[in-house]
Amino acid sequence: MTNVIITGTGAYIPSITKKNVQFTDTNFLNVDGTPIKDTNEVIIEKFKAITGIEERRYAKNELNTSDLGFLAAQKAIEDAKINPEEIDYIIFAHNFGNVKPNSSQSDLLPSLATRVKHLLKIENPNCVAYDILFGCPGWIQGVIQAQSFIQSKIAKKALVIGAETLSRVIDEHDRDSMIYSDGAGACIIEGSENNNSGILSHASQTFTKDEAYYLFFDRSYNKDTNSDINYMKMHGRKIYEFALNNVPNAMKAALDKSGIEINQLKKVFIHQANEKMDEAIIKRFYRLYNKPVPEGIMPMSIHKLGNSSVATVPTLLNLVLKGEIENQHIEKGDVIMLASVGSGMNINAIVYKY
Repeated sequence: MTNVIITGTGAYIPSITKKNVQFTDTNFLNVDGTPIKDTNEVIIEKFKAITGIEERRYAKNELNTSDLGFLAAQKAIEDAKINPEEIDYIIFAHNFGNVKPNSSQSDLLPSLATRVKHLLKIENPNCVAYDILFGCPGWIQGVIQAQSFIQSKIAKKALVIGAETLSRVIDEHDRDSMIYSDGAGACIIEGSENNNSGILSHASQTFTKDEAYYLFFDRSYNKDTNSDINYMKMHGRKIYEFALNNVPNAMKAALDKSGIEINQLKKVFIHQANEKMDEAIIKRFYRLYNKPVPEGIMPMSIHKLGNSSVATVPTLLNLVLKGEIENQHIEKGDVIMLASVGSGMNINAIVYKY
């Protein structure tokens, strides 16, 4: 069977930095619209202790989600050293489409993948471009879909993008808004006859019985604002508990299918949602094998980049591959895992050998 390998990666990290201290004068409110008793200094201190986030990146007003995806895609194509006309599929993972600053309407016509194909000036009509909505695990799911296309012999090369501008769908009166950021990551996926590398296995799950609306859209906590505009909201405690109880099992399912032993795993690239949550997930994952967590197994970028949803995993992977995270690197032959959890509630994981 044809192996499927990542031949190029790229990311776009927005230029606007917003540090935690810049939220000091924000009017944070409770769900019912009443003031939070803690001072903003205390709120920010608790937030940093739990999430690990010190600062996050926001996109300039003139850049939309599709623009961020295009900029990341350009770098991935250049890294893979391919002709864009050779791309058979462009798969764009996002959740909110193009949302202009201070706007209440998402623009999804045409699709963001179509816009990227247009910006790349690809003329080949057989290059199929479409979007995928799968919550934060959307980019990983796009890679899984690309693998299926390539192994089915209906494609040779695919461009998979994950991009988001979450800064434009958050309620400034909700302290959870400090978690979210903007960004984009992309990769080129190709078929290879080298049976010693590539995607070894994957696992995906969707939970909806009780979990479907753990992330949702609702009005601002400030009851005096426009009631027609909704913002991204979440049941943080429920998501935390869901992730700890379910993500390690999905990761184990993927690893067990790969035939790889747990001690062969060199890196785990997990969705940058919350530092404490990610640390707890990795501990529970290794506990399933009665193993301690190896030092340095889990690269992190959340401290400086925040949670950019579908963009976190491809951005983090690109940063490590390009040597931009201290004491983190990947060597030829290393086995890594990509894993994510998010709205749906969806979970997925890929085991990959370089």
